[in-house]
Amino acid sequence: MEERRLGPAVGLGTWGTFEADAGLAREVIGAALDAGCRLVDSSPMYGGAESAMSEIVRERRGEVTVATKIWARSVEEGREQYRKQRAWFGRVEVEQVHNLALWREHLPWLEQERDAGRIDRLGVTHYGEAAFDELAEALETQRFDTVQLPLNPRQRQAERRLLPRAAELGVAVIVMRPLGGAGSLIPPPPEEELAPLREFGIETWEQALLKWALSDERIDVVIPATRRWEHARTNAAAGSPPWFGVEERTLVERLAA
Repeated sequence: MEERRLGPAVGLGTWGTFEADAGLAREVIGAALDAGCRLVDSSPMYGGAESAMSEIVRERRGEVTVATKIWARSVEEGREQYRKQRAWFGRVEVEQVHNLALWREHLPWLEQERDAGRIDRLGVTHYGEAAFDELAEALETQRFDTVQLPLNPRQRQAERRLLPRAAELGVAVIVMRPLGGAGSLIPPPPEEELAPLREFGIETWEQALLKWALSDERIDVVIPATRRWEHARTNAAAGSPPWFGVEERTLVERLAA
């Protein structure tokens, strides 16, 4: 379903970045927006990132797609998280159930909010392969518009089942950890090894990894996190064509191995 597509594009993740530093959020998000990034992903789990980014989001609201999450141990707690998000952002374009936490319980009231026009899309997320069966079960309800999952050349388990089924159902895919696992970014190869990718606009290894994911037509958005405005700017450049073909994607996979 084409209307569910969000990209292909580079977004911005906020895990382990801003904490409660509104000044840093302004600097990094501002640079990302100036470079063409539109989707900013956050969560109540991310140590104050939502409140830190609220001011710059409100100032540039027409440019920002807010993708955040409900991460709660009860429906009441989830509703309170959502109340704060509405206060910070006005509305939420993509509201996701974080790590499948009580997704069956949260889904009915979130659907009511979507039906009332206060949420555009509902999503579900998880980072671990052990949870992929349940993530697939959630998708099979056909009540979610987006799914967020890990994908990079060293972590490709989602390709086996989740990506094909998401494509069949028309569910937009947001990729977390596109540069590698948490705390273990895929190290760069020697710079000369990237020479065959220069004609695709690749200047950095991070751009190569991001474009590797976005060149899979089933992927909508990648959300690399960063605390540095210059990285936010250069990462955003990977969200534009030309896209990699099989040869270029295979090269990135070899370099990442």
